[in-house]
Amino acid sequence: MSMDIKPHAYDPDLNPELFDGVLARRVLAFFIDFIVIAIPVVLAAMFIFVFGIVTLGFGWALYWLLPPASVLWAIVYFGASVGGARSATLGMRVMDLEMRTWYGAPAYFVLGAVHAIGFWLSVSALTPFILLVAFFNRRRRLLHDIVLGTVIVNNPQRAASLRPFAASGR
Repeated sequence: MSMDIKPHAYDPDLNPELFDGVLARRVLAFFIDFIVIAIPVVLAAMFIFVFGIVTLGFGWALYWLLPPASVLWAIVYFGASVGGARSATLGMRVMDLEMRTWYGAPAYFVLGAVHAIGFWLSVSALTPFILLVAFFNRRRRLLHDIVLGTVIVNNPQRAASLRPFAASGR
């Protein structure tokens, strides 16, 4: 087993275009992903409501399944989308972001799922003020990014368009 320590693949001094505007677009990506997660949950709640009416109230007993199913759906959504070929959720794709490990490898299912769990636990336990951590490090990583060894960067197309001298062809 090799114990080689890999260097950081993303240096904000050498490649500032990878981090340009990431925080603001990450917030927007969060809201898009929240809506994507909420739509099936709301539809399920509406279905249970109508089912409860049809079954004279017995169907409403299914409401107890909604919270665990919502959590499971969110974990699967983040794991599958971040673990996919683009290493990004739908919101991150819209915002031209992707998740990578600190040494540059693409994300995978378990990392995406644990990343979502880490975000919700850190924000729930430590209050939303924990998100201020991003303003005090050069890679704009949140606490759960640091703990898990991930970094959110601009995708290659956006980074190329932000590179200095990209417009002049140099």
